[in-house]
Amino acid sequence: MTSTFKLFILVIPALLLLSLTAAVSLGAAPIPFTTVWSIVANKLRPDSLLVTWSMGQESIVWDVRFPRAALAAVVGAGLAVTGAVLQALTRNPLADPHLLGVSSGAAFGAILALLHTGLVLGLLTVPLFAFGGALLATASVALVAHLTGSQSADRLVLAGVAVAFVFTGLGNLLIFLGDPRAASTVVFWMLGGLGLAQWQNLIYPAAILAFCLLVLVLRARELNALVMGDETALTLGIPVARFRVLLFVLTALLTGVMVAFAGAIGFVGLMVPHFVRLVAGADNVRVVPLSAAIGALVLIWADIAARLVMAPEDMPIGIVTGLVGGLAFVLILRRSR
Repeated sequence: MTSTFKLFILVIPALLLLSLTAAVSLGAAPIPFTTVWSIVANKLRPDSLLVTWSMGQESIVWDVRFPRAALAAVVGAGLAVTGAVLQALTRNPLADPHLLGVSSGAAFGAILALLHTGLVLGLLTVPLFAFGGALLATASVALVAHLTGSQSADRLVLAGVAVAFVFTGLGNLLIFLGDPRAASTVVFWMLGGLGLAQWQNLIYPAAILAFCLLVLVLRARELNALVMGDETALTLGIPVARFRVLLFVLTALLTGVMVAFAGAIGFVGLMVPHFVRLVAGADNVRVVPLSAAIGALVLIWADIAARLVMAPEDMPIGIVTGLVGGLAFVLILRRSR
């Protein structure tokens, strides 16, 4: 490992801790860093500290901002990992869940649950419908690529863009046919937001992220072989077709759950893996876990910006990532030329 990469590894935990602290501290009502961690310590170990803060500050830190920052970290990590895997899987540096239509499919499933079916499966209804939509979009991209003979990496992305347009249109149709009073809430949710984060709901995206990340890290060397070509992977004894299906299912699951809890947030999966590869190289053993860490950092700071730019109003986080990601996309296109 290079000295730059070693330093990068050592700095990441400190950056994550600092970013979480800043996310909880900064806002329309700023709270000092020391007060933030005093409240957290007192929550984890009741009556361990003398209470010098107000009940309002405690509620802001523990009930509002901390779960929101934690959800930002989980969603950012999940989207970045998905982007890293899709870019390796398609051998295309421009692939991400947004461009390949996976996010649009997940949004379609979530809108269907929110506006038309109701919570028929309890709290898991929206995540399950979002996962189903993401899986359907992924299968649609594969089908379109097969029917049109789009086997090259560039044409696969074009197939994904076409599928994204279709599912976006279907989602808009569901909004048009739904209750107008609920539709405005769904539109805001489609732009991406973390305002509904609650401790009791965090277990679902966190558990899915942990499971998928574990599987992907353990099989990162097989992903490296797949990047070198199907023939190389087959000679190494990797069941290519089955492994590719597994990767598509895992990325659809990650995208679906993250979209269900935070809305359609674009460009995180596109930007982060590129930055990670600049520092860590192309080895997915490093790229996958580091993408998770950097993705968490990126979305935490994007959420901070979304809360501060128009304080006390919350700007949808998808607007922030869209503006920054669009510029990053142009730079990636220039670099890949």
